[in-house]
Amino acid sequence: MLRERFPEFCNSPSPPTEVKMEESVPLEMDNHVLDKEDGCYDNTDATFSDDEEELNNKGKKREFRFHQLKETYIEEPADITPFVDQLDEALKERVLQLQKGSDTETHCEVMQEIVDLILEEDFDSEQMSTLASCLAELFKGHFRGDVLPEEITEESLEESVCKPVCLIFRNLCQMQEDNSGFSVLLDLLAELYQKQPKIGYHLLYYLKASKAAAGKMSLYESFAQATALGDLHTCLMMDMKACQEDDVRLLCYLTPSIYSEFPDETLRSGELLNMIVAVIDSAQLQELMCHVMTGNLVMFRKDSVLNILIQSLDWETFEQYSTWQLFLAHSIPLETIIPILQHLKYKEHPEALSCLLLQLRREKPSEEMVKMVLSRPYHQEDQFTTSILRHWAAKHDDLLGEHIKALLIKNNSMPRKRQSLRSSSSKLAQLTLEQMLEHLDSLRLNLSNAKNNCEFNSRLFTSIKWAACPNTLLLGARETRLCLL
Repeated sequence: MLRERFPEFCNSPSPPTEVKMEESVPLEMDNHVLDKEDGCYDNTDATFSDDEEELNNKGKKREFRFHQLKETYIEEPADITPFVDQLDEALKERVLQLQKGSDTETHCEVMQEIVDLILEEDFDSEQMSTLASCLAELFKGHFRGDVLPEEITEESLEESVCKPVCLIFRNLCQMQEDNSGFSVLLDLLAELYQKQPKIGYHLLYYLKASKAAAGKMSLYESFAQATALGDLHTCLMMDMKACQEDDVRLLCYLTPSIYSEFPDETLRSGELLNMIVAVIDSAQLQELMCHVMTGNLVMFRKDSVLNILIQSLDWETFEQYSTWQLFLAHSIPLETIIPILQHLKYKEHPEALSCLLLQLRREKPSEEMVKMVLSRPYHQEDQFTTSILRHWAAKHDDLLGEHIKALLIKNNSMPRKRQSLRSSSSKLAQLTLEQMLEHLDSLRLNLSNAKNNCEFNSRLFTSIKWAACPNTLLLGARETRLCLL
């Protein structure tokens, strides 16, 4: 029956024939069919193209990374006709030279002449906006593509800042702030910024990459104040956002300098941090962590790290994990951020909880840590508190027992009325006896079900005998809770 319905699969292969492309034909089967009388099935395993690729790549680690899509631009001639006739003859002549020329060196020479002209005392400042429009149109090609060289060396960095627009940056770096020409060049940059917003992060790159700008990063603050925005924080965040959208490598390159030069603008909130972790890959994350551990980068400080980590709870999963990795690369005591436990819900914040769990297991428990862990609402499905208490019970049973005993005594002796009148800031940290007992009962059950834990199980719970109900041990947790009620 098979031979009748599928003769082309069961007969001996015929000589190849020329096939027209428009006809629908079966796939070529030569050398794939065995000439057998009693069947047309090949007992060897079929190999598909994906399988072949996996076999060829066997032993190699496949890495999936996001690659930024680069737009393809068709360069169009710069059209400065609406503006050039509004310039005086000297400026008009130089601008037309820029339009006609194509050599970078010549462009730089002409640009320096333009800078010299606008620094003259008789320069008409009303032409500044028109000149900026011409320059933005003529140099639009300079703001496309990657800014940072593929291989970063001193030579490649210096070569990357040898552009006509960088002549403005260089002249600005060579001037003193009290020089009258300093404000004139800032006005030109401010006008350029309105026409071409990318000028902001190009200035940041020049101030970091150029030897002529060493130690001059503070010039960016003067630039920000000269713009229509007039605010350093707003200007910096807008420029870093533009950089993030255009060139992630450049964003990572600028990050250490931005954090070190503008700590008040970068460390007080998670705005810049979110920009970074939203686009970096694992290799760039590891690079930033190395910068942190070598002292070249500080992304958190004690007075604001807790607020930033709380902000990060709404970010995507990889962004949160990256944030915690960067935090752990710093030498900030864990007790600084342990109050975040009060904000974490086991179904909504698994990223933060898993990172905290791994970090807490390395710590010797303090009374504050134990208090925060026990302050979490009890849910049977939430194993966070039980897990960390179980680990501490195995490693530091005596110390854990003393802390729990102290907390039980404090909460049992504190009047209920006083607990209800706590301030709103401390309500999150409120710890009730029943809440503690629920967690401890869960720990007791976990320990009683585990093997070889009888010894420290007995020591731990004996050490936290307390006076909520006289002569009552925690081992009778249900009766103890009833006693509290």
